[in-house]
Amino acid sequence: MLPIESLSNSLYSNGVARFMAHFAKLFPDIHMKDLTVDVAGPGREVTIDGHKVINFGCDSFLGLDRDPRVWDSLKKGIDRWGSHNGASRMFNSVRSNVDAENKIAEWLGTEASVIYPSVTLANAGVIPGLVTKGDVIVCDEFAHNSIQEGIKIAKANGTRSFVFKHNNLQDLERKLEEAKPYKHALITIDGVYSMSGSLPKLKEMHALALKHNAILYVDDAHGTGVMGKHGRGTVMDNLGHYENTLVIGSLSKAFSCMGGFVGCPKSMQDLLKIRSNSYIFGGPVAPCYLDAICTVIDILQSDEYEQLQDKLNENLSTLVSGAQDLGLIVLGGHTPIISILVEDEANCLRAGKMLFDLGCYVQSVAFPAVPYRAAVLRIQVNANHDLAQIRNLVAALGEVQKVIELPNVRAKLAA
Repeated sequence: MLPIESLSNSLYSNGVARFMAHFAKLFPDIHMKDLTVDVAGPGREVTIDGHKVINFGCDSFLGLDRDPRVWDSLKKGIDRWGSHNGASRMFNSVRSNVDAENKIAEWLGTEASVIYPSVTLANAGVIPGLVTKGDVIVCDEFAHNSIQEGIKIAKANGTRSFVFKHNNLQDLERKLEEAKPYKHALITIDGVYSMSGSLPKLKEMHALALKHNAILYVDDAHGTGVMGKHGRGTVMDNLGHYENTLVIGSLSKAFSCMGGFVGCPKSMQDLLKIRSNSYIFGGPVAPCYLDAICTVIDILQSDEYEQLQDKLNENLSTLVSGAQDLGLIVLGGHTPIISILVEDEANCLRAGKMLFDLGCYVQSVAFPAVPYRAAVLRIQVNANHDLAQIRNLVAALGEVQKVIELPNVRAKLAA
């Protein structure tokens, strides 16, 4: 046996890989992962393996991925810059990169911003770039995987880390006390938790950060473009400022473009360019997307944004109220991500496949993405879903409920 074959066999015996392989083998016809989309459009219709379904697994929340103005900016960007800049940004950046960073900062309300090729690479570069030996990171247990991966890099460089119970202020303060003494501290959280759509207690956490000489670090990838006035995100919507706070945002979800960014003070921008390895040793965002990012910000800052937000909220409200009328347990509801609690992993896969067969694609999310026996149907609502599609999804959930036992609010209350 070749060493590479031995390695593959060994990795498949790993707990998570073994768990995933077990379900793939047990339910080969309903394992709704690693799908291939053959046709996209019109609207939110997609074709997967010959089946036309409505896509409720898309995080282009405002529907701008289908907007002709965004497409036109991409085409003009290619004409202007070609397909690739061909250099690390440590050496040079195209003018559109600087323009986009300035425009993000102006729209967001921060002094400056730095663009990365993705939110994952932003977290992998910013977190280790901010801390060193003698510093600590205190992280919410449900913070996004990319935050946790960035913390691993920081720990390898000598930073200590602690985990606090999800959204638990008392446990957060206990961990900050336990971590002392330290030179500097980061509190790392999500602005919108990606599996449930729930929100952090930002005001209280900001106060604790100041009390304990720590900095609040918020990955707002799922709040960028959809939360608050002009889509500036969860931090501005809840705090109204960025005092002692760093915010990470996405340029690929509601923006429907590519990349991630950190909004920061001007002094921090200069530091990250020399301390962030994913900035120094990684490639840039494809230049054509930078012009499209500027176009999206123009849309967010216009009166049109309120219309998009109103349509998104109408769709979200229709879905949430419909699911609650069925007695289903709905997690979230304040953001375009909601989850229907299923609990049992096998039932979650079955429910996802049944919805697919009924013309609705949602994401069946099970361990290890969520805790064991806490599987959910993850639904992402977009502004360019029409109400008929939302109502059809509610009706399909009702059909699933007749066949597959789903947790029910009324039953939970009776118990």
